[in-house]
Amino acid sequence: MQSPSDTIAAIATAPGAAGIGIIRVSGAEALAVADRVFAAASGTPLAKTPAGRAVYGHIVSDTAETVDEAIALVMRAPHSYTREDVVELQCHGGSTVLRRVLGLVLAHGARLSERGEFTKRAFLSGRLDLSQAQAVMDVVSARTDRALSVAESHLAGHFSSRIQAMRDRNELWVADHIS
Repeated sequence: MQSPSDTIAAIATAPGAAGIGIIRVSGAEALAVADRVFAAASGTPLAKTPAGRAVYGHIVSDTAETVDEAIALVMRAPHSYTREDVVELQCHGGSTVLRRVLGLVLAHGARLSERGEFTKRAFLSGRLDLSQAQAVMDVVSARTDRALSVAESHLAGHFSSRIQAMRDRNELWVADHIS
């Protein structure tokens, strides 16, 4: 059974060959899970790395085989998209290497996220309201500059702010006219 407290992981970049691919890990055990598959060149565990740091190293298998060269980005709660601890493992972007790295992350304590689950967690933690959560999908699927502009405005909270202003004006009107 899945729990909102599970540590989740997924490939965060679009499928296909690319120079860089990202595995995102989010949850209470994100740093511990990432430390089990990432060896920093400095030898410092990610759990002891300050927030907002990029760390160079390698993804390693259970047999200490180097799987890929990588950079780990460390984001600590509440200063991340989900407001949880998050580690992004930036590897080479081939589908084989990304599947292998994701497999290691899953084998070491994370579970595969459901579609949209990172945004769901951002919503549940209060980082995004419902309009902003919907806007994430709109930004990703925008096909024109105008559609992107509208979606980015919603994501920035402009739509929600206008709705809140209308609510506030209505509450003032009700308070002034109904006793």
